[in-house]
Amino acid sequence: EKYKGAPLKPWEFVGVKSTQVLSKAIRNKEIPLHRLIAFQTGTFRNKKDFNTHRLLRAIDNNTLLSMLSDKEQATFGDTIENWNTLVIKFDLYPKLIENLQFLLDVSSIQFDFGSPKNKKVFSESKENDYIQLQTLTYIGFSERYKKQTVSDKARLEKELETIHSLGFTAYFLVAWDMLKYAKRKGYYYVGRGSGANSMVAYCLFITNVDPVDLDLYFERFINKHRKSPPDFDIDFSWTDRDDVIAYIFERHGKKHTSMLATYNTFKHKSAIREIGKVFGLPKGEIDFLTRIKSIPKNIDHLSDLTFRYSNVIKTFPNYLGIHAGGIVISDEPIFTYTAQDYPPKGLPITQFSMQEAEDIGLHKFDILSQRGLGKIKDAIKLVKNNHDVDLSKDINNIDFLKKDTGIIKQLKYGNAIGCFYVESPGMRMLLTKLQTTTYTGLVAASSIIRPGVSKSGMMREYIERSRSSEKQKYVHPKLNELMAETYGVMVYQEDVLKVAHFFADLTLEEADVLRRGMSQKFRERNDFDVIKSKFFKNCAKRKYKKELVAEVWTQIESFANYAFSKGHSASYAVESFQSLYIKTYYPLEYMVATINNGGGFYRKESYIHEARMNGGNIHAPCINNSRAETVIYEKEIFLGFLLVNGLENKTIQAIQQTRDVEGAFTDLYNFIKRVSISKEQLNLLIRVGAFRFTTKTKKELLWEGCLTLGEFPKQTSELFDVKPRKFNIPKFLPSGREDMSDEIELLGFPLLSPFNYISETREGKVTVNDMRKHIGKMVKMLGYYVFHKTTKTSNGEYMCFGTFTDEEGAFIDSIHFSQVLKLHPFKGLGVYLLEGVVAEEFNYLSLNVRFMKRIPYDGFL
Repeated sequence: EKYKGAPLKPWEFVGVKSTQVLSKAIRNKEIPLHRLIAFQTGTFRNKKDFNTHRLLRAIDNNTLLSMLSDKEQATFGDTIENWNTLVIKFDLYPKLIENLQFLLDVSSIQFDFGSPKNKKVFSESKENDYIQLQTLTYIGFSERYKKQTVSDKARLEKELETIHSLGFTAYFLVAWDMLKYAKRKGYYYVGRGSGANSMVAYCLFITNVDPVDLDLYFERFINKHRKSPPDFDIDFSWTDRDDVIAYIFERHGKKHTSMLATYNTFKHKSAIREIGKVFGLPKGEIDFLTRIKSIPKNIDHLSDLTFRYSNVIKTFPNYLGIHAGGIVISDEPIFTYTAQDYPPKGLPITQFSMQEAEDIGLHKFDILSQRGLGKIKDAIKLVKNNHDVDLSKDINNIDFLKKDTGIIKQLKYGNAIGCFYVESPGMRMLLTKLQTTTYTGLVAASSIIRPGVSKSGMMREYIERSRSSEKQKYVHPKLNELMAETYGVMVYQEDVLKVAHFFADLTLEEADVLRRGMSQKFRERNDFDVIKSKFFKNCAKRKYKKELVAEVWTQIESFANYAFSKGHSASYAVESFQSLYIKTYYPLEYMVATINNGGGFYRKESYIHEARMNGGNIHAPCINNSRAETVIYEKEIFLGFLLVNGLENKTIQAIQQTRDVEGAFTDLYNFIKRVSISKEQLNLLIRVGAFRFTTKTKKELLWEGCLTLGEFPKQTSELFDVKPRKFNIPKFLPSGREDMSDEIELLGFPLLSPFNYISETREGKVTVNDMRKHIGKMVKMLGYYVFHKTTKTSNGEYMCFGTFTDEEGAFIDSIHFSQVLKLHPFKGLGVYLLEGVVAEEFNYLSLNVRFMKRIPYDGFL
């Protein structure tokens, strides 16, 4: 076809495919031959690739393969050709091949993979950036370190010089600027990860972890052997993060800012299902194919093709997702390095993941969200409203929190329900066994709870060594020196670096490769096996015993995929101390904030229970006292309307707005007159007890509501006040069982103690307070189910750890081995009769269950 584009520039050519060499445009020389070039699209290697392409296009268009439009697919001619075949196809016009050869000879691709691509200048120039960084850092240094030592100043200078020489000044200033905006908006945040190893980050208030106090060395974060900085991980409340991200995009511009993508790939079953659908296979056949591992004999042709091609596309990219919080800010426009997608969230994402971004020198900021910070923020507001006490200053005084005796007492006995990172049954158990009383002890506990340490047996070893000086015997003096703080047990990623560098004589760069290789996703990307081999060779040169080297390597391997940096654990421990502080002195406000922020490790019912245990009076939602969220007035806690299953947001908003403007509701008729509501929504409010102030039973209210709504088919303003009609409503007796049934259906749990609704005798049953008297003995207990965790034994069998509360509200922690679990499985919410042996380990009590059954509520099946 005739070329209709703009006039060609000297370096531009018109590409001609082999199928176009006989076109009129070429024969008539409408474009000079010296401006034409042989052009062969290389999309496919062979026919199998072409068929795979067509299947993927059909999947993308959600259509049958037979219905796939030609416009939605390439042609088979777009196959990669070898040079000789290509020359033959253009034998009529060898000039096109000659032009192609010339272009290949003079063309090259240049890309500097070695240099950082992040924003290089924050202000007007690099010089001004460094002056600003120094100024801000020394202001923070004066505030953070009241007693400044010579070594502190020397370390700070060394860090600043390293940051400047490696070109990371702007990287720090971008993080500082983002957090300055967050503080101006009153947002709480936690800077964590290896950034906590930096004094500069601490002085800029990017983190709240003092690296000097915790002996964190800066080289773990940035060193001259490492040309790229690790990323800053910064957590915000789930309600604040999106606004911070919007600020980043506005501050640095969408041309330079982008979210990172993640690859969602086809898995075995998803590949079969997608290909089966485009071939038109019925669901039953597709389900069958997902269950088999190899192609059976005599299978039909389409099923055979489905199975074969599913193996081809397995691990292929399916679609792009959005990274949990990764953001890159580039020096050149982002499209210099990647195309972008615009997902429904509305912010652009790169077309590569964090691994590819790191490979080219783009290093992300992780802007993440968590509900723990939302709890702290909301609890501080509730304390201010309920007690006129401002905790905002104390909550950031970490030195003050570390010494608080109330927090220490809570830690020692694992009283941490609702508190960030320390409330799970496993963590409560660990804190109790360790008798944790210090900040550094919590930092260690936050690390050894990780699966890698616990599965290797080193968690138990750590507990034994922490409790007994006789157990604190080290296998080698060097290990004693390197890990004295953790009793010779590797707890942190930094321990791996120390051992690899000082014990096995690897360079810091090699040690960092080893550390990063602990994560499976990096193991194949690094020379992990080479470094591992060098580790053993160097240990042999130093004439360490083989048993010693094997034990050290076992500890290193136990960290694969799970290890925390010490700075990361320390950052988490800061937030744990903050949440423990509020819970210790203002437990009701903290529990209300926890409920309003979606709970935590447990169901919301557990936090309501905890509030009750701390003296709170719990009330069902009330149309005159409740709002969307749960509210507290002194010790009176009214559950929020959002907890009522099925209650619509528009109903909640209508109740709040009407009451805020016009005042409280006087009775059911007054409510119906003032609020436009459907019968179904009104029934939910009545059944949950929101009209109990009227003193009428639910049945009376339901009857009255049904009749009254008939008089108000559509709510409109009235010129005259209409008095309610008198209805002859039967008298109904209240029913506790029906109230409980309504509460379980609408709230998910009963408001009164579930033990009130069972007929099981308490005689012969033991409570948690009595367990210590029965260690090693068989006992019976009544427990209300809270949680259970399933895991595998070393034999590959399933077992469970259970959590219950007794009638006094104390926690029962139970163990259910596989044989017992098969005979007596968990059956959901309710009160259970538990029989088992009381076990004690490191002063921690649990019940080794031998028999368990759920007790039916009185009058219920």
